[in-house]
Amino acid sequence: MSKKKGQTAKQNTNKTNKPQIPRGGGKIPMKWVIMLGIFFVFMLTMNQNPKRSRITNDEFEKYIAEGMIESVELGEAEITGVFNTAGMQSRPVKSPKAFKVNYRPEMLEGITKQLQDANIKWVVAAPQVWLQVLNWILPLVLMIAFFYFLFMRNVKNGPGGMLMNFGRSKHRMQGKEQMKVTFEDVAGIEEAKEEVAEIIEFLSHPKKFHKIGGRIPRGVLLVGPPGCGKTLLAKAIAGQAGVPFFSISGSDFVEMFVGVGASRVRDLFKSAKDNSPCIIFLDEIDAIGKKRGPGFVSGGHDEREQTLNAILVEMDGFDTNDQVIVMAATNRGDILDKALPRPGRFDRQVYIPLPDVKGRTEILKIHARKIKLGPDVDLERIAKGTPMFSGADLEAIINEAAISATMSNKDFVEMEDLEEARDKVRWGRKKRSRAVDQADKKLTAYHEAGHTLVQSLLKDADPLHKVSIIPRGPMGGATFSLPEKDRTHYTKKYCMAQMQVCFGGRIAEEIFCDDISSGAQADIQTATALAREMVQTWGMSAELGPIDYSPQTQDVYFGVGGQDHSQKTAEIIDNEVKKFIDDSYKAAREIIENNREKLETIAQALLKYETLDAAEVKTILDGGALNKPTVGDLLKAEQEKTPSSADEKSEKKPEPPVSSEQ
Repeated sequence: MSKKKGQTAKQNTNKTNKPQIPRGGGKIPMKWVIMLGIFFVFMLTMNQNPKRSRITNDEFEKYIAEGMIESVELGEAEITGVFNTAGMQSRPVKSPKAFKVNYRPEMLEGITKQLQDANIKWVVAAPQVWLQVLNWILPLVLMIAFFYFLFMRNVKNGPGGMLMNFGRSKHRMQGKEQMKVTFEDVAGIEEAKEEVAEIIEFLSHPKKFHKIGGRIPRGVLLVGPPGCGKTLLAKAIAGQAGVPFFSISGSDFVEMFVGVGASRVRDLFKSAKDNSPCIIFLDEIDAIGKKRGPGFVSGGHDEREQTLNAILVEMDGFDTNDQVIVMAATNRGDILDKALPRPGRFDRQVYIPLPDVKGRTEILKIHARKIKLGPDVDLERIAKGTPMFSGADLEAIINEAAISATMSNKDFVEMEDLEEARDKVRWGRKKRSRAVDQADKKLTAYHEAGHTLVQSLLKDADPLHKVSIIPRGPMGGATFSLPEKDRTHYTKKYCMAQMQVCFGGRIAEEIFCDDISSGAQADIQTATALAREMVQTWGMSAELGPIDYSPQTQDVYFGVGGQDHSQKTAEIIDNEVKKFIDDSYKAAREIIENNREKLETIAQALLKYETLDAAEVKTILDGGALNKPTVGDLLKAEQEKTPSSADEKSEKKPEPPVSSEQ
C-alpha cells in the first residue's frame, strides 16, 4: 500500500510541476511525410487506372463488328475501352470489363470509321502531362529520399556525419551508478589489490596528492595468464573509487580505413577527460602494442603503429590535474613495445598470477554465493584439487556443478557434483555410452592400475585422488592426483617420481597383457618434455652441469631462433634426456615387478567397479576387500526405481471432467 501511495504522489507531482504533452501532439518526422506522399500518389494512380485486359487488333475489330463494345477512348498510341453487357456475357467469367489495345498512327483513320459505322461512343483522350511529369520526377524523389536517410540523417548523430563517425571511439562507458563490482568480488590476488590501492585513493581524494606534489602513476599494465581476473580487477578499482569506467578492446581501434585507429584513440581520451576522474581500460592491448621494428609487415605507416603512437602521445599529454588513469591488460607482456611500460606511460606493472590454495578457496566462496550448497560440500578440498586453475576455471566448476545438480533434480549441490564438475572442466565429460571392447577395457584397466600402483608407492609423487577406466574426453581412462600444495619449484626427486608414474601404465601393459598400445602416447610426451626441461633448462644433468641450453625465443619480425650450442653438445643433451628416461623406466618396472599381485588386484577391482578413490586403493594395497555395489548392481537398482510405461499408465488416476459452468 505504501508503494502505491508513493507512486501516486509522484504522478501528482509530475502533473503539477511539468505539463504533460498529449500523445501524438509532437512533430511528425519528415520520413513519414515522404512515405505517406509516395503512398498517396501510388494509390491515386491505381484508382485512376482500373484493371484492364489487353487484346489484339484482330479481337478489337471483331468486338466492334459484333457490337460488344460500349465506349472507347483514343490515346496517342493506345486505345482503352469498356465492354457492354453483351460483350461481358460472351467473355470468360471474372474477366475485366475494361480493355486496352495498341495501335499505330496510320491505323487511326480506319478505326474511327469503324467506330462511327458501329455507333460506338468514342472520344480523344486529353494528354495527361502530370503523369508524364510524375514518371520522370518520382524516381528522382525516391533517390533524394534514399540519400537523405543514408547520409544526411547521420549528421544529427555527430559532427562530420556517418562517414566521419568511423573515427569515433567504440568504447563502452559505465557510469559510477552502473559499477557494482568492488574488491569484495575479487579474491586470490591480494598483493595486486594492495598495489592498486593508491590509485583508488587518488581517484577518491586527488587533492591529498596535489598537496604534497606527488604524481600518481598515469598507466597501470596488468599482466597475467588468461582468466586470472585482470578485467575484473580493473572494474573493481572503478567500482571501489566510484568513477566512470571506459572499456575498449585493442582490436576495436583498427579498421580497414587508414588513420581510423589514431582518430579513435584521440576521441576516447577526449571523452575520458570530459568525464574525469575516470578509468580507461584497454583490454588485449597486445593487438596494437606489439614491438615496432623494420619488419616486412610492420612499417612506419602501419595502421597499428599509428594507433600505438597515438596512445603514447595521448598519455604523454596528461596533466597532473586530468585525473584519468589508463589501465591495460594482456597475457603477452613479452611482445609489447618498450615505449609502453616506460615511466610516464604504463609506469606501473602489476602481475596477476594464478591463485594459490587460499586464493582458490576464496574464489570458490565468491562464486558459490548464489548457489545452494549441501552440508557435505568442502570447498577447501576442491581448491586443493585444482592446482593451476584460473578464476575463470573455478567459476566454470561451480556453474557446471549447479547444472549437474539441477539435471539430477537435486535441491542443492553436493560434493560429488563439484568433483565431477572439476574433472569435466579439466579432462572432459564422462562417456559412459561409448561401446568399449572387452579386450580394450582390460588393457585400460591394467594401464591405469600401473599408474595407480606406482603413484601410491612413491612418496615423492603427488598423492593419488582416484582412478577410473570410464572414457573421459579423448582418454580411455585416467588416474587423478591430488597435490597437497601448490608447487613453486620442482625438485629432481619429484620429477623422477613423476616420470616413473608416467611409465607405470606402459610397463603394466607389457607385463600383464604381453603387448603395448598407443594409450601411452600422452605419458611418453609428458615424460620426455619433463626430462628435456631437467637437462636443458633446470641444469639437473651431472654431465652438462648448471648451463641453460634451452632454445632461443624467435624474434617477432625476422624469426631468428634455434639452438645456441654445438652439435656435439646437442648429442650430449639427447643422451642425458634418454638417461633420465631409462632410469625412470627401470625404477618403475622394478616397483611393478615387486608388486605384481597388488597390481592384479587393482586391475580386477577396476574391471568390476570402474572407479576407485584413494581410500579404496589403500584398502586394496593393505590386503583388504572392498564392500560396495558394482556397476551392474547400480544399473539394476536404477532400473527398478524407474517404473515401466505400462505401470505408469495403470497408476494414473482418471482426471475429473472439466465443468463448463464457471
